[in-house]
Amino acid sequence: MSDLAIDVRGITKSFGEKVVVNGLNMQVKRGEIFGFLGPNGSGKTTFLRILCGLLHADSGSGTCLGFDVVTQSAEIKRLVGYMTQKFSLYDDLTIEENLRFVADIYEMKGARTLVKQMIASLGLEGRGNQLAGQLSGGWKQRLALASCLIHQPNLLLLDEPTAGVDPKARRDFWEEIYRLASEGITVLVTTHYMDEAERCNRLAYISYGNMLAMGTLHEVLSSAGLITWEVSGLDLAKLSFKLKETPGIEQVTAFGNKLHVSGRNAPALEMAIAPYRQSPLAWQQIEPGLEDAFIALMQTSNDNFKEPLIK
Repeated sequence: MSDLAIDVRGITKSFGEKVVVNGLNMQVKRGEIFGFLGPNGSGKTTFLRILCGLLHADSGSGTCLGFDVVTQSAEIKRLVGYMTQKFSLYDDLTIEENLRFVADIYEMKGARTLVKQMIASLGLEGRGNQLAGQLSGGWKQRLALASCLIHQPNLLLLDEPTAGVDPKARRDFWEEIYRLASEGITVLVTTHYMDEAERCNRLAYISYGNMLAMGTLHEVLSSAGLITWEVSGLDLAKLSFKLKETPGIEQVTAFGNKLHVSGRNAPALEMAIAPYRQSPLAWQQIEPGLEDAFIALMQTSNDNFKEPLIK
């Protein structure tokens, strides 16, 4: 058996004239937590749906859990748990009824016992008879994850699973992801939260269908090629406006009571900030963060859904 849960190359998908996924290659190891980043509309969800057999690629090849992504989608579906962005279970069914329904779809033996075990393992005890529609965001998240796990999949595809939930619910969710990965389940997760991305073993960054970076956190940060300075002091809002208009500076981002000032050309960047490097402003060069890299990578790509200007 290959040590790769996902091994695909050249995956391409278009809707009409718009190329949504453009020749993507991806390799994800078994038992790995793999972060999938990119701006809204970059093709992440489309790619996930191709992997689990809900969409067919226009071209490309490869395997998911050892099965051909083009010809064996039915086999893949039985081994994948897919958690969509939007809560997709039935609001007017209870937690237990929703899980029984999913278990019956997969024709799981001993469904009643499986449901009780799943309710217990995800901390849903005492809530089995509660209607799904009455749950808070965090509890709906747990229910959605339970429904993805009821058929004992080998791969989880999680599409922005923690969007809109509170910090504690996010932390609890990630503790569960680590537990599942330790048991050998592979996790491919899309997220816009940089702290979550940093929890992943490896990352891929796509923008408007194109792969821009893939690797460990350090490798993705290095691929952005950024030099970043941090500045603190008075009147930072006014300073930010001036710096954004200065050649040699590619991005200026507020982080609390400090600014991150970045560019790819070190001499040009230092020349640009030189007039402002005096008291009461304090400057120091720092390692760029993932958010800095995210924005820098996004600036290098073109929005393939943007209408061309009419001249």
